Amino acid sequence: MPNPAIPNQTPSAPPAPAAYGLPARALHWIMALLVLAVIPAGFAMMNLPSGPAQDWFFDLHRSIGFTILCLAVVRVVVRILNPPPPRPANLPFALWLGAEIVHYALYVLLLVMPPLGWLASNAFGASVSVFGLFTLPNLVGKNDALADMFGAWHQRLAYLITALVILHIAAGLWHGIIKRDGVLSRMLPHLSRRQA
Repeated sequence: MPNPAIPNQTPSAPPAPAAYGLPARALHWIMALLVLAVIPAGFAMMNLPSGPAQDWFFDLHRSIGFTILCLAVVRVVVRILNPPPPRPANLPFALWLGAEIVHYALYVLLLVMPPLGWLASNAFGASVSVFGLFTLPNLVGKNDALADMFGAWHQRLAYLITALVILHIAAGLWHGIIKRDGVLSRMLPHLSRRQA
């Protein structure tokens, strides 16, 4: 509160919420771009007729999926070594808890879905080539029953992660455009904001 004895004093702005560290922010946006690429690639490969185009989308989907798996492992390690900033004071506990549930669900899905896709590909009789640079070892042999099972679970989780990604984006836009409470800016690139 301004002191009337001090002229030209303006009320101090509330402190900005502490930001995520640079590694967490970089991994977040790199993985966000990869997820936004792998989901449509997956739906495309499942709806295209057999042929070179479908094969290309299969290879792209598998390659991005393996990359996401590697980055997800790194991101979990970064989160453990550098815990996220505390809940912003202006963010209600219920909203924070909901966001935490979505975040952890996304972590689990990003760690579980790529191996399921890898297993499904091997069970269908296909190897997983990563951008044509190297081929991953086969985890299982060709097995139609396993292929159907792993493929079905991978597809179900694809719908779930798509819904969670849409929810996550909508929440971020709500914080950034409507609420303008500084929550979104904690994950945006910046130079001046205090880091946790």
